[in-house]
Amino acid sequence: MKNLITTFFILIVISGQLYADNPSAAHKKITLNLTDTSEILVKGYIAPIENTGSNFHVEWDALANLRVAEPEKQHPTSVFQSFLPNTPVSVGELWALDATGVLTLLKQLHPKPNLFLHINAGDSYGFWACLRAYNAQYADIVFRIHAEFRLEDGWFTPSQFTGHLIIDRNREKVAFFEMYVPEGVINFDVNWKQDENDSHFHTTTGFCSKIELRAGNQELLESIKFTETITQEVAERALIHKFYKSERINWVPPEQVLEMVEAQQKPIHAVSIDGPLVDESC
Repeated sequence: MKNLITTFFILIVISGQLYADNPSAAHKKITLNLTDTSEILVKGYIAPIENTGSNFHVEWDALANLRVAEPEKQHPTSVFQSFLPNTPVSVGELWALDATGVLTLLKQLHPKPNLFLHINAGDSYGFWACLRAYNAQYADIVFRIHAEFRLEDGWFTPSQFTGHLIIDRNREKVAFFEMYVPEGVINFDVNWKQDENDSHFHTTTGFCSKIELRAGNQELLESIKFTETITQEVAERALIHKFYKSERINWVPPEQVLEMVEAQQKPIHAVSIDGPLVDESC
């Protein structure tokens, strides 16, 4: 996945410091399940693309006309079972999602989703979830999915899909669901094969203000008082570690490094990077 940024910067790391893969403490494990048989109305939306680096959103019809495949669709509750773990989990614990349900939901956005990215250096593939919080009635699951859409003559690759699945533990039903591409200066890249006789793809990046699926009212998520919890930031950090080993390094701002070197008596490793290390495909 690619969010190309041409800024030049330097990161400095103190040798030997890595973040743990899993921030979970020794919390009580709970079982998550969905037995409700009702259907869930999911609304989908893809905003018109108004910005790409090389004006592809004007010149390439497939990108200019990219819209949600089904603005509304009834999904069986069983689709969301794919987001749940097969065994009891504690707050902060991670698990891989089942591809079947993920693909079903992505097809509401576009008929040709792909979870096995066409450009993958080994650190971009996957779909993971984390139990962020729970109380006696609700559980909040945060997830990160890397996927793309096959367009006519090319590929549309968002930076990531993230979101929340709120489970009503007592009634074992979906209380709220959202899956979306986060905002940013750049939040997708595209590969366009402009000439069918040419084996090469032309690449650029761009911004789309809204790509999302949603069911229920977000006010529920904001109003719940959880008893066992980690912050959203901690959950997101745990998830990104499943994709990018570079994120496990404790990168140190230059203004702090000399103080840390003196205190820890460790060597400095200075790394020069032309662009970000995450959510990139080239």
